[in-house]
Amino acid sequence: MTATISSPYAEVIGDPIAQSKSPLIHGFWLEKLGIEARYLAHHVLAEELGDYFDLRRGDANWRGCNITIPHKIAALEYVTDPGDIRSSIGAINTVFRGENGALIGTNTDAGGFFLPLAEMDWTGQSAIVLGAGGAARAVLFALARAGIGDVTLLARSGLKAAGLLAHFGLKGKVLPFDGKLPPASLLVNASPLGMKGKEALDIDLSPLPQGALVYDLVYVPLETPLLASAKAYGLEAVDGLDMLIGQAALAFELFFGAKPPEGHDDELRDMLLR
Repeated sequence: MTATISSPYAEVIGDPIAQSKSPLIHGFWLEKLGIEARYLAHHVLAEELGDYFDLRRGDANWRGCNITIPHKIAALEYVTDPGDIRSSIGAINTVFRGENGALIGTNTDAGGFFLPLAEMDWTGQSAIVLGAGGAARAVLFALARAGIGDVTLLARSGLKAAGLLAHFGLKGKVLPFDGKLPPASLLVNASPLGMKGKEALDIDLSPLPQGALVYDLVYVPLETPLLASAKAYGLEAVDGLDMLIGQAALAFELFFGAKPPEGHDDELRDMLLR
């Protein structure tokens, strides 16, 4: 575990964690605002998760953490849940310290995910979502709130995927990852497939109509084979930095009590791409 830190700090936890760009994002904002605090990356194994929160609970300088693969569901067991995220999204990606010292779990993934889509009307349209983990839960929650018509969910476990559709009140069907895609207005990769160090994502996008949008939540590498394929088909593509920065902005305010500085989005994105 990290040694005692004598100034306010937050961090991101996961397994693996070296690929995370969250320290760069939060560090950039802290510097711009002149806030004396730090944001770190911390490697936490599944069997260490309970000990991690026990230690942080007693550390007054710890402001909270973001949570990445594979802890978004398991972390619910170690925090309070006043917003009943367990019953709604079913996964958390942010933990922050409440006024009474309680560790509060929430989810900024859903809001961060939907920011690039917010100006479009998704009512009654069709979507394809790859994955059935914590990120997919946030995506399905957001799409359900946006009034999506039907969802085709690609997952390794058909039973788990069907349960997710039912949980979010979505109409649709479940396919294996090698299943042929139906036409859809939106395709979202909410799985780790295609991430550096993970299995490749090999999928045929030809059934998607012109005008469809392909959104890959993976951001290492930023130009994933999925996005390259989407561009080759002339489809609109959204990379994982949009969601990453969006969810980080919501978490930053919870950790440090200030909104990210305005007017620096291009500078931040250029830094992340270098």
